[in-house]
Amino acid sequence: MSNKGVFLGTDSGATTSKTGGVWADGTIISQKLRQSSTNSAAGTAAVIQGWIDGVNGFLAENNLTWTQVQGVGLAIPGPYERYGVLGRAANLPRSFEGWDFHADYSRAIAQAAGRSVPLIVGNDGNYGGVAEAQRVRGGKKASVLMLAPGSGLGVAYVDANGLPLDGDTLCGMEGGHMPAALHLLGNIRPFACGCGRDWGCIEAYTTISGLPQLLSEMLKKYPDHPLATSTTPIKEKAFSLRTLAQKDDPLAVDIFNFQARALGLHMASLLMAVDAEYVVIGGGLIDPEATTPAFRERYLRIIRESAQPYLWPAQQQKVKVVAATLGELSQAIGAALVALYTPRE
Repeated sequence: MSNKGVFLGTDSGATTSKTGGVWADGTIISQKLRQSSTNSAAGTAAVIQGWIDGVNGFLAENNLTWTQVQGVGLAIPGPYERYGVLGRAANLPRSFEGWDFHADYSRAIAQAAGRSVPLIVGNDGNYGGVAEAQRVRGGKKASVLMLAPGSGLGVAYVDANGLPLDGDTLCGMEGGHMPAALHLLGNIRPFACGCGRDWGCIEAYTTISGLPQLLSEMLKKYPDHPLATSTTPIKEKAFSLRTLAQKDDPLAVDIFNFQARALGLHMASLLMAVDAEYVVIGGGLIDPEATTPAFRERYLRIIRESAQPYLWPAQQQKVKVVAATLGELSQAIGAALVALYTPRE
């Protein structure tokens, strides 16, 4: 058994929680996460027990003990009422609103460890950015912006010390709900967004959530395409686009090229504020198991080329746009890294 200190991370989803960890030098303990049921339908106490079960399982699988644990991080979706207290989460029972998960998890960790262990909590998207930032910059002091389009648009900014920008109300870097540069995108109409804003959130133009609306617009250019006459529900049509794009279907390729351009323009806008040296692009479209090398290369190229004219000259020379590499590891490992990087009293 190793005597080295460890920092653990819990990535809590609505149905499944994942546990990972890093050594005190920041290296990953295992590429295999421990998965356990979140069991949110059974209430908050069951969720806490699921998190503890995940940690216990991870420690056992890696021949570690609680005596080595120096800190724990928890990555959990918001919104929050305040630090460590859940707001109204769309994918959790309404009874969870106002839950002080930080206090409850802290007590459970202390009971399991037989002593107090520091617990740091934060937004899962931000913590995923922390892990990707560490991977991309290595030992270099540089800041990192991450954009991860999936069902929604995750955005994170990680400073040169490895910590994410959370903001004073824990809503920092909710960049998916900033307005898109519609005037540079062919004066396309403002799409509806799940957040309720009507100014054309960039998330609706770059992610799965907005694909049905984008497909409806793009079909006007392709009246003879099979999807234009199909009676399949629009959402099912939208979900077929990624497969079609891998086969170089003109409509599907046009749509994802549009999304890449929109994301590149948004990247340039964010870089005006955060001036990061690295930009990491995550999400399913750069997943090697989901898209072809040619698709990923084109997607990243269009993002870079769309941003380039709007950057400062120094940024044009220095900014590096790269694909994310950690996949499902990122949020649990990011939580562990934040626990490591946060000063302990």
